[in-house]
Amino acid sequence: MSAPTTHDDGTTPAQTATTRPEVAIARRSGRWIDHWDPEDETFWNDGGKKIANRNLWISIFAEFLGFAVWGMWSIVVPQLGAAGFTYTNDQLFWLISAPALVGATLRIPYTFAVPVFGGRNWTVVSALLLLIPTTALVVAVQRPETPFGVMVVVAALAGFGGGNFASSMANISFFYPEREKGRALGMNAAGGNLGSAAVQFAVPIVITVGAGVALERAGLMMIPFILLAALLAWRFMDNLAEAKADPRSFAAATRQKHTWIISFLYVGTFGSFIGYAGAFPLLLKNEFPEVGLSIAFMGALVGSVTRPLGGILADRVGGARITIWSYAAMALGAVGAVVALGSHSFALFFGSFMFLFVATGIGNGSVYRMIPAVFQVEAARSTAGAGDDVVRSARLAATKAAAGCIGIAGSVGAFGGFLIPRGFAASTTATGSIVPALWVFVAVYAVMAAVCWTVYERRSSVMGAARV
Repeated sequence: MSAPTTHDDGTTPAQTATTRPEVAIARRSGRWIDHWDPEDETFWNDGGKKIANRNLWISIFAEFLGFAVWGMWSIVVPQLGAAGFTYTNDQLFWLISAPALVGATLRIPYTFAVPVFGGRNWTVVSALLLLIPTTALVVAVQRPETPFGVMVVVAALAGFGGGNFASSMANISFFYPEREKGRALGMNAAGGNLGSAAVQFAVPIVITVGAGVALERAGLMMIPFILLAALLAWRFMDNLAEAKADPRSFAAATRQKHTWIISFLYVGTFGSFIGYAGAFPLLLKNEFPEVGLSIAFMGALVGSVTRPLGGILADRVGGARITIWSYAAMALGAVGAVVALGSHSFALFFGSFMFLFVATGIGNGSVYRMIPAVFQVEAARSTAGAGDDVVRSARLAATKAAAGCIGIAGSVGAFGGFLIPRGFAASTTATGSIVPALWVFVAVYAVMAAVCWTVYERRSSVMGAARV
């Protein structure tokens, strides 16, 4: 067993074996690890686990900031009127949805950045890139005469934060053995998602300290934390020389029907989470202006903390079943919001959305749990009766295709963060109410539940019999 070793310039270091890998890595610049074998229990227990956990916690912090920047405009937009801006309701929803559109688009290239530049190096770069949207916001919100077109571009820059999720998940997946990847990636995802709640909690407080509304503080408050994340990544994270991208896995995933079915389902879970999280503060301001924005963060918070629960429940009763229940719960929450708007009941409106957010979080976890199971079942079906070598080869190919599916689904699902605010905008423009949009969302959840049941839960199907 070789312990983790490092190199500075791509060459193998002289010191390649040690029973204290932490010491060897800590004393070398570049922080490249040449050999990494977490499946080897001796390797893992002799220092690999400690190194992986250190990288995980810094990654969570950096991803947390990425989500915070990504969601920053969701809480800045409702305050623009108080700062002197006179945009229409449709324009306000554009400012909320633009970051989601850019963030979703960036997720696939961000996934490939880790093997190209190194996980530690890309974490530093991706963290520093967050200075672009934050400093742009600082400048733009101090000028009420800023043209709407310029403001949309500035808001779109926040999409850099949305791309961080993909690179962070890809990087951490290389550090952990298969038996611990689910827990590590679940922690990484949930910790990142909490950034949306944190920024919605902090911004209303920070911008109103003293007299008036100082929106530029929303960007300024992020800058020290971004610099800290970059510094921590530079000083304490590691690059894995063995973390190589496999474009063939993405190509294989694109040819699998399940990749696109699952991506469609993920639009309904993660897309709903990020879409509602972005729109909720503005919905509160528009529908219940007497309440204020101090509780707007609660939606993103409960959606984040319930994500791991979805994976746990899926392990016990099956991912498809939990996903279907999640769609039913989301539909019920949307119907509750419609009823609340009809009676102008804030308690029912807030409770319905919290219920909806819980369902999105659980659905996020259950859909992600389905992905490896679906591809392994498909591999077993296609190799029934074949020899051991064929079966092993098919399982390996399925694992790689599942990894590609995770990247694609993560990107496609994030487009829901654009579609939901735009749905609310179109509904409000056409009818003066968000109720029609909510009914459309209910119908979409019904279609998604039906697709999930037909393909993955119906007992007469291969996937249903396997309880994926």
